[in-house]
Amino acid sequence: MTERPAETAANDVEDLHRLVLQSLDDDQAQEVVSIPLAGKSNIADHMVVASGRSTRQVASMAVKLADKIKERFGRTPRIEGLPAADWVLIDADDVIVHIFRPEVRNFYNLERMWAFGDDSMSAAARG
Repeated sequence: MTERPAETAANDVEDLHRLVLQSLDDDQAQEVVSIPLAGKSNIADHMVVASGRSTRQVASMAVKLADKIKERFGRTPRIEGLPAADWVLIDADDVIVHIFRPEVRNFYNLERMWAFGDDSMSAAARG
C-alpha cells in the first residue's frame, strides 16, 4: 500500500470537511458547529454537529451526505442511528458528523463535552 504525502492527506481532510459543511448547508441543517479535534484527539480531525427539524430531515441529510462522500472520495462512511434518526452518527474517518433532532442535541450537548474549555469551536453556519 502506498502512503500519501502528508500535504495530500491534509488537503483531502479539508476537502472532506468542506464537503460535509456544504452538504449540511444545502440541506438546510440548523446550528451547524465544527469542532477542530486535530491535536486533541486521534479519533478524527474535525467533528461537525448539526440539527435537523425532524427525524425525516435528519435521516435524509445523513443519507445524502454519505452518498456524496462515497461519490467524491470512494469510501463508504459508517452510519449509526439511521433507523430512529433522533441522532445519526456518520464516521467518515477524518471527519465525524453528528446530526440530531434539536431536543436530543440539547440533552447530550456534545459541543460542551468536546470544547475542552477553550474557544476552538467555530460556528460553521447558523440556521
